[in-house]
Amino acid sequence: EAQKRLLEHRPDQPPQPKVLRIAIIGAPNAGKSTLCNQLLGRKVFPVSKKVHTTRCKARGVITHEDTQLIILDTPGLTNPLKAKRHNLEEAMLTDPWDSMKHADLVLVLVDVSDHWTRNSLSKEVLRCLSQFSHIPSVLVLNKVDVLKKKFLLLEIVTDLTEGIVNGRKLEVKSSPKQDSRSSVKLPLHPTQASPPESKVPGSPCGQGKNQAQEGSGLDTSSDAGGAGTGEGPEHHGAKDLKDMKGWPHFQEIFMLAALRGEEVDTLKRYLLTQAKPGPWEFHSDVLTSQSPQEICDNIIREKLLEYLPLEVPYGVSQVTHVWEEGECGELLIVQSLLVPRESHKVSEGGKVG
Repeated sequence: EAQKRLLEHRPDQPPQPKVLRIAIIGAPNAGKSTLCNQLLGRKVFPVSKKVHTTRCKARGVITHEDTQLIILDTPGLTNPLKAKRHNLEEAMLTDPWDSMKHADLVLVLVDVSDHWTRNSLSKEVLRCLSQFSHIPSVLVLNKVDVLKKKFLLLEIVTDLTEGIVNGRKLEVKSSPKQDSRSSVKLPLHPTQASPPESKVPGSPCGQGKNQAQEGSGLDTSSDAGGAGTGEGPEHHGAKDLKDMKGWPHFQEIFMLAALRGEEVDTLKRYLLTQAKPGPWEFHSDVLTSQSPQEICDNIIREKLLEYLPLEVPYGVSQVTHVWEEGECGELLIVQSLLVPRESHKVSEGGKVG
């Protein structure tokens, strides 16, 4: 009831409120929900090793002093064929696009530990960026702690940005001392929309010397084809996207390990500096737009995804019969889990099928 009242009442407003709506997009299982939870400082969104854990868009709210960040955790961008394979509702296809319509900034999350996908953005992500090219975008490389060969980040960044960041061409500077311990030094310039005083302390990439020794780095001294003139990036057609591996209009690059919380605060500080004057949407005590029931349903489904095999958990429907608080404050929930096939039922031995 308390959460319901907070969501229904008009939000409190500081004298000069600022707000930033952030859409986080990426391939399924890139770590979007984990990053959201770390930014919020509380587990609000379900997390699983299986793809498509997040089934609908949900909002997380960070309120810091006079600034409110509204995080739109969206389902992983997918296509109709994959949606049908995982028995996903239509919202899984439309929610990421709906979130983009309301965003002031988009974070594109890439899992650098996946060597199959880390050197190119998916066509769904590129199509989304192209359609909403007027929205500033930031590249976030996740799971960098898992990547043993840090020098590979140079190649990954070059591929994912088409060699251009913030309107400047990336250049690799060689050194006689260059070896396998290549340095990862990415552009530290603030975005063009930011005033000089809004530059975040510390490297936007967060890692810098921690990741490597002296050697080669990336430089952004060269202008790239008139980019950075203040005009928005051009809209790319279907033919252009077919030949593209990355997006040449990212304003910044961040490297972090969301699961361990490494460099998440650096990203959070940056996001706070990007907020613009505007009224808050939520009361300062609100952490998420979800109800407690929705949060618990998602956590239960998270466990189903973790412990049930193959495609079984994707077809499960949850029906709550009991929701009550115990004597010591514990929450008692009794649910029926409905499955579409007889073979998906749990047998007496505890095994599925």
